[in-house]
Amino acid sequence: MVSNKTKHKITGTLIWYYYICQREVWLMSHSIEPDQENPYIELGRLIEEESYSRDKRIHFSEIAIDLVKTKDGNICVGEIKKSSRAEKSASMQLAFYLLELEEYGITAKGELLFPKEKKKVDIVLTEDLRNELTQAIFEIDSIIGQLKPPPVKKCKYCTNCAYNEFCWA
Repeated sequence: MVSNKTKHKITGTLIWYYYICQREVWLMSHSIEPDQENPYIELGRLIEEESYSRDKRIHFSEIAIDLVKTKDGNICVGEIKKSSRAEKSASMQLAFYLLELEEYGITAKGELLFPKEKKKVDIVLTEDLRNELTQAIFEIDSIIGQLKPPPVKKCKYCTNCAYNEFCWA
């Protein structure tokens, strides 16, 4: 698996955080959980639970896939997000899941689903995505191995972040 090529276990969640904030990667990987009562986390859970409830959710290896279905005779895995604001992060997280499945001999396509926006984005694991993921995975591994988290760095996601008080208090 991809995570076996690194010193640390790499997950889809860490891929997601890597494209949002590298400090979050370190915090999450060191079991410093975000504020679980943050309204944006609660809203995300609600949207995931309420949307696509007829489709199957599965846990596979180190990944949790929001939904699995067949589309045109092929396996299609979906990732549900509350908004497309962090579409790049979501795309890379889903690409990571496709890569992990591929390493088990399962070829699948992906769909990013933004139910509130009624938006769907197809994700196919291309060579460019593989290369970018490989680079991100090794950079994440390096971040995790640091003794302290990366310094606080303001970005557009800080306002609604569940780590906001931790970083800015």
